Formats: sequence, C-alpha cells, structure tokens
Amino acid sequence: MTKLLGVIGDPIAHSLSPLIHNGWLRDMGFNATYEAMQVPDGQFADALKLLEAREILGVNVTLPHKHAALNASVEASQAAAKIGAANTLTFKGDGRWHADNTDAPGFMAVLGEPSPATDKVLILGAGGSARALVYALVNQGYPITVLNRTVEKAKALTDELGDEKSVYGSIKQYKDHIDKATIVINTTSMGYSGDRLDLPAGVGRTFFDISYGKISETQVRHAEQMGWAVKDGLTMLVAQAAFSFEIWFGERPSFESGLRRCRNALKAVS
Repeated sequence: MTKLLGVIGDPIAHSLSPLIHNGWLRDMGFNATYEAMQVPDGQFADALKLLEAREILGVNVTLPHKHAALNASVEASQAAAKIGAANTLTFKGDGRWHADNTDAPGFMAVLGEPSPATDKVLILGAGGSARALVYALVNQGYPITVLNRTVEKAKALTDELGDEKSVYGSIKQYKDHIDKATIVINTTSMGYSGDRLDLPAGVGRTFFDISYGKISETQVRHAEQMGWAVKDGLTMLVAQAAFSFEIWFGERPSFESGLRRCRNALKAVS
C-alpha cells in the first residue's frame, strides 16, 4: 500500500519539498507519495488527527507550525527539544508522533569544513531559523555573535542556547562585528522587501543566506561582487530534507539530485 508523506505549512504552495522528495522516492523505488498540505495556524493538531486515519508515514513541518509540531509529539529528539521546534514528524501509531529537527544537521552538512578553532560566526537575526543554527554551531564549539533588530531577542537566544563565548547585540552594529567574522549567516527577512546589507570585502570569507531564489538574489549578488564565498538556503533546504528522508526510510538520498531538481525548477520560473 502506498504510504503518505507531506509538508505542512501556511502558505505552502511555493514549497519545493514535494519536488525533492517525490524525486527521491522515484529514484529509490519506495512506494510512497509526498504532498503539500496547507493548514492554517492553530489547526495543526487537528490536521495530525486527520492524517492518522490515512497511511501516513511522516510529515515535514514549516512556518508557522514548528512549535506546534513539537508540542503535538509524545517523543522528541534532543535537538528538537532543545531548539524548541520540530520540522520532521514520524507517525508511530496509536496517536503517537516522534519529533525531530533536521534543520541543525542540514545546515552543518552544507556549511563546508570550517574549524571551531579558527572560525568566528556572525548570525544576523534571532528568529526560529536562527535557533537551530545557534544550537548546531554552539554544539560544535563555534564562537558566535547574534545581532537582531530587537536586542532583547538576541540576548534571550544566546542566554538559552549559547555558551560563555556567545555575544549578542543590535543588528545596527553589524559593521562593528563583521570584520572579525569568518562566517556570516543572514537569517533575517529583509530580502522579502528587497533590502540588503552593505558588506565589506569578503576576501573569500563565507556568506550564507538561508533564503533562496528571488528573496535572496539581491543580497547574494552583492556578496559575490564583494568577494564572499556565497551559499544560499537552497542547499540547506535539500540537506535537511535528506536527513528527514533518512529518518523515514533508513537510507540517505542523493543530495546532488535533489539540489539539481530545485535549481532547474527555479530557473524555469525565473
């Protein structure tokens, strides 16, 4: 019998997750299908109950439901519990869901091969996405600085998930910190309004924008022009999807094939 997988969010029509996962399912011969599921805020738990009546194997979860996904689960990985959000649920039967967070390992998998001994990380923004990144980086021993428009949120994030080396401050001060950073990560939403940060010369340092496509285009192009080694959020999207797939099927799919499908899809609509 065909198993059901999917991604729950609102909005969700733009999601590339069905393209990624259905491609892997075909490639690897698993009898399952992956659907986009639009669920309004506040209705997540009800949606899970409906899915339990189907041949559901698991779901990915995106905005605005990642906290609700954790709360709806009876079991959770250490990462999901610590971050306070889940992006991957697995149905265990009898109304029991297990929560994981693959954003953290997905990010680290595509960051490259930096070194906690020599690299300093500057994170712009202190929202939900930043939480997974701070958790992953601090766990690996990286010194981090978190800058946010609301300084109190940056402080709360570093107090909860940081360590004694963690620094926080206002994003208005980013020019005071960026020259010391070897890795800069943009988790803010400024790309949605077409805004960007003016960057100094990168000299080969890493600039990682966790958005992708038109949202990150202006910032990424500027970073490339300034000599930064640029990564965008599409790589993280595919990597976290691969970790979710492995949780459900016990096999990790091809990152390269997933990324290629996404790049081609974005080119087709550009």
